[in-house]
Amino acid sequence: MEATKIVIRGAREHNLKNINLELPRNQLIVFTGISGSGKSSLAFDTIYAEGQRKYVESLSSYARQFLGQMEKPDVDSIEGLSPAISIDQKGVMHNPRSTVGTITEVHDYLRLLYARIGKAHCPSCGKPIEKQTSSQIIEMIEMLPPGSRFMLLAPVVRSRKGEYTQMLEDVRKKGFVRARIDGALYELDETPALDKKKKHDVEIVVDRLVMKEGLERRLADSVETALGLGEGIVVVEVEGEGDRLYSEHFACADCGVSLAELEPRLFSFNNPYGACPTCSGLGFRLEIDPELVVPDPNLSLEQGAIAPWAGTADYFYQLLRALAEKYEFSTEVPYGKLPAKVKELILYGTDEQVYVRYRNRYGRLRSYFSRFEGVVNNLQRRYEETESDYSRQKISQYMSVRPCPACEGARLKPESLAVTVGGKNIYEVSRLSITRADEFMAHLKLNERDSMIAERIIKEIRARLKFLIDVGLNYLTLERMAATLAGGEAQRIRLATQIGSGLAGVLYVLDEPSIGLHQRD
Repeated sequence: MEATKIVIRGAREHNLKNINLELPRNQLIVFTGISGSGKSSLAFDTIYAEGQRKYVESLSSYARQFLGQMEKPDVDSIEGLSPAISIDQKGVMHNPRSTVGTITEVHDYLRLLYARIGKAHCPSCGKPIEKQTSSQIIEMIEMLPPGSRFMLLAPVVRSRKGEYTQMLEDVRKKGFVRARIDGALYELDETPALDKKKKHDVEIVVDRLVMKEGLERRLADSVETALGLGEGIVVVEVEGEGDRLYSEHFACADCGVSLAELEPRLFSFNNPYGACPTCSGLGFRLEIDPELVVPDPNLSLEQGAIAPWAGTADYFYQLLRALAEKYEFSTEVPYGKLPAKVKELILYGTDEQVYVRYRNRYGRLRSYFSRFEGVVNNLQRRYEETESDYSRQKISQYMSVRPCPACEGARLKPESLAVTVGGKNIYEVSRLSITRADEFMAHLKLNERDSMIAERIIKEIRARLKFLIDVGLNYLTLERMAATLAGGEAQRIRLATQIGSGLAGVLYVLDEPSIGLHQRD
């Protein structure tokens, strides 16, 4: 028989004085009272703690080791409890990789949608990308200049974790001799032990060739073998040029650009497979800010206008004086009055050598030629190369957050952004407000095949968007960083995420869920 009440007997947690209470189930119950009256002690430390503890106790001992076991609250008995979920007052997430889309799982469903019905386009020319046949791939390789040395490689592992010992042994038994593992060539008899916790790329060397007449038959056989082994993908490493990827899946006939099969991870900025390589999927970069490098342009170079170099070793000033002598400007003039071209030289350097002359501490004249790399380039290089946290922290004082120059804040590779659904790429959909994103999903015009594939995915996306609209967050965008949300917004997102999970018979315990709500809400 189903319990109709939650019966609490003898609650003494914290400042509760032996409370007896009966609460109706399947109702919205509000605890009110002044600060310190025991609201949180009853709701969280007693009811939620006991509901969570009893649920965890019902699991196997193996499962319990991964879940935090809560202590039994100071209460005689509680009857009629359900598994409990707590939504308390937490600080806003500060992880720069968390967005409204990732927290609510909408981005996960969007990735699946784009992987299943996305229309691939060439990142270079924008034309729709179509699959290549093995004959077309062979023809494109045959266009290499005569005498070109190249290797045909079959990618069997692409950015995945594992040791792959057995797979490499199976490939060796098939008669293959070499493999390229994480960019380095190895004999299959002497492959290194792979760290199963790290992602690896493994490509089997199918053939090593030199382009010449009479190669057609051997090339065709090797390409077919590589495509079979690499599941429709072959990599051609041309000596002196690097890799060319050919795919039976997607390729641009005009530009020769090929893409691998569309997968959800291709649209994730938290996965190296899809993340912009310049900013690693963050959408921004820390870069040296010239305005922070020269905070007071009324000072001259000799007076320490270059803030990071002020008070440092004389080496930098010797370089600046040599630069001034070569390009005929004064280090005594206020920085702000120097010509724009001179400021450009000081900040970003020159490829030409400057002649440095100075007297050492023994009074001897010393001279040498050196390239002046520029203040900004010098600081950026030292920030990226140093292993000292102290040095990195010092240089970071002169840096500002700037949108990534490669992806312009989109966080993804060009290949990922070239895939569209309904004429928009995944970043363009993420930039829409919640309301407009819901309208976009509602009015998607798809053919019969795509409609069948996408129906369930779109239903899940719209359900989550509706919960966000219902809690008054229709003005947010999916790409909004979690760290920029107000406390009330973050609280309501967690509320929408939990209630949107569709679980039944769950006891939700909320800590002041009206935080950040407008009166009308």
